[in-house]
Amino acid sequence: MTDSSTSGVTLLSVLRLRDFRLFLTGRFLGTLGTQIQSVAVGWQVYEITRSPLALGFVGLAQFLPMVILLLPAGDIADRVDRRIVIAASYFLQAVSVALLIVLTWTGTGAHSIWPFYLVLAIFGTARAFSGPALRAFVPLLVSKEQLPRGIAISSSSFQIAVIVGPALGGFIYIWGPLAAYGTCLVFFLGVAVSFIAIRTHHKQQPIDPTLTAFGRLTAGIAYIRDKPIILGAISLDLFAVLLGGATALLPIYASDILHVGPQGLGVLRSAPAIGAVLINFLLIAMPLQRYTGLIMFACVAVFGVATVVFGLSENFLLSMAALLVMGASDMVSVYVRSTLIPLATPPEKLGRVSAVDLLFISASNELGEFESGVMAGWLGTVPSVVVGGLGTIGIVALWMWLFPALRKVDRLMDVKPDPS
Repeated sequence: MTDSSTSGVTLLSVLRLRDFRLFLTGRFLGTLGTQIQSVAVGWQVYEITRSPLALGFVGLAQFLPMVILLLPAGDIADRVDRRIVIAASYFLQAVSVALLIVLTWTGTGAHSIWPFYLVLAIFGTARAFSGPALRAFVPLLVSKEQLPRGIAISSSSFQIAVIVGPALGGFIYIWGPLAAYGTCLVFFLGVAVSFIAIRTHHKQQPIDPTLTAFGRLTAGIAYIRDKPIILGAISLDLFAVLLGGATALLPIYASDILHVGPQGLGVLRSAPAIGAVLINFLLIAMPLQRYTGLIMFACVAVFGVATVVFGLSENFLLSMAALLVMGASDMVSVYVRSTLIPLATPPEKLGRVSAVDLLFISASNELGEFESGVMAGWLGTVPSVVVGGLGTIGIVALWMWLFPALRKVDRLMDVKPDPS
C-alpha cells in the first residue's frame, strides 16, 4: 500500500521538524477549544429554546460571515504572512468566547437567544480568516515527499482533538457553561502564541499587475472550475455532508431519543472522530497507493449508509457504532481531498484555492446544520436524518457519472498542477 515515492519518509522524520510540531500544537488547541465551545453552545441554546430550528441558526450564524469573507481571506493568505493571519484570527476567537462568558454571566442569553447568534457571527468571521491560512500552512513546513504523511499527521491531531474536545466539553459542562467557555478562552490564546513562535515565514506572492482585485479574489474559483478532479472532490464533500450530516441534531438525540444527557452528548460528538483517527493512523502507516478515486467514492457511500442507521437507531451503542463508521469513512474522503488539493494547485494560488475548499466545507458543515434543523422542524428529527443519508448515497452515484476524472484517479503522487 506504500507508495515508493514516499517510502523514505517516516513519521519521526516529519515530527522532527520544530515548526511542524508548533503547528500541530496550535491546531490541536484550536480544535479542542472549538469542539468544547460547540458542545456548550449547542446544549445551552437547546436548553433555553427546546427548538431544533434554534440549533440550525447556530450553524447559520457562523456560516454567513464565512460566505462573505472566505474569498478575501484566501487572497490575504496568499499575500500576508500566514502566521500573523492565524494568530490574529484566534485572538478574535478568544474575544468572541469572552463575549459568551459575559452573556452567560449576566444572564442576557437566558432572556434572548439572538445575542448568542451575534457572537457566533464574530466567531465565524475569525474562522473565515484562519481557515485558508491554516489549510495552506502544511506545504510550507514539509517537502512534497513528506506532504501526504504531514497531512495525515495533521489530520490525526485534528481528529484526536475532535474526539477529546466534545467529551471534555460535556464533562466540563457539569460545572456549567462558564467553565467550558473559560477553558476555550485559554486554548484560543494558546493557539495565537504557538503560531507567533513559528519561524517559517510565508514567502509572500507578488501581486499580478494584470489582475484586478476581483480577479485575485476569484482566481481560486477559476482554477477549480477548470480542474475537474478538485471540483469533483470538494463538491462531493459539500453535498454528501450537507445531506448526510446529523451533528446539529445530536443534542436532540442525546436529550429526547437516547436520553443520555450532556455527558452522553459529548461522547456522541466524539464518536465520529474516534472512527476517523483510527483510519487516519492506518493512512499514516500505509498511505493510499492505488485506486484512490474509487476508494473515495466507496467511503462516501458507506457514510450515507451509516447515517441512515444512526437516524433509525434508538440504542446508544448502535448509535455510537454508526457514528464511528461515519467518521471513519468520511476521514478517507478528507484525506484524499486534503492531499489532492496541494498537489494539484500551484503554490501561488493555494491560499485562494483553499479558501474555496473551506467555503464548500463550511457550507456542508455550518449550512448543513441549518438545513438539518429546518428539515427536522418540517419532517421530524428521525425522518430528516434518514432522508439525508439516502440523499448522500444518490449523490455518490451521480458524481461518479459527472466526474469520471476523479473516479479514475489512481496514485495521488501522480497528480500535478496545471500551468499557471
